[in-house]
Amino acid sequence: MVVLNKIYTRTGDAGDTALGNGVRVAKHSMRVMAYGTVDEVNATVGLARMKASGESDEALARIQNDLFDLGADLCRPDMEKDKEAEYTPLRVSDTQVARLETEIDAMNGELEPLRSFILPGGSELAAYLHLCRTVSRRAERHATELAVEEEVNPAAVKYLNRLSDWFFVAARIANDGGKADILWVPGKNR
Repeated sequence: MVVLNKIYTRTGDAGDTALGNGVRVAKHSMRVMAYGTVDEVNATVGLARMKASGESDEALARIQNDLFDLGADLCRPDMEKDKEAEYTPLRVSDTQVARLETEIDAMNGELEPLRSFILPGGSELAAYLHLCRTVSRRAERHATELAVEEEVNPAAVKYLNRLSDWFFVAARIANDGGKADILWVPGKNR
């Protein structure tokens, strides 16, 4: 186990940072933007967990752990060199994506079908989950942009796509099973 006793490193003072393979890149590189935004998602999940309990909190804890896996995956370029690495790089797996899908299906089974778009909000937990959803969508946009330039684990992109869906459905559950959702009324304030 690595023990950190110094918080600052000074190694990024010139505007660069090290990727998981040791290569230094600009802090504004698309890869850093992608995994940095995944870190933001994780922080918003931490906010949501302040209002969650029981199975909801347990599911969010699993997601937080997955998000660290995802960050580790995205910060490690050159997937074709994984077999040559000193240790096997951590990659998001299709089983993690499938778990999200199973949880989404279970939550959807408790909800009435949507007949309108809904506005972010309702309960405090739902509002935080909608924040998680929008930040995860931004992370997905960065990851897909990165995938145009460099190889990205397809399961990582799928995970982000399912994750935003998970947050949306979980927010509906947090709004009294959808009964307290705030419905969008098109043109209401014209």
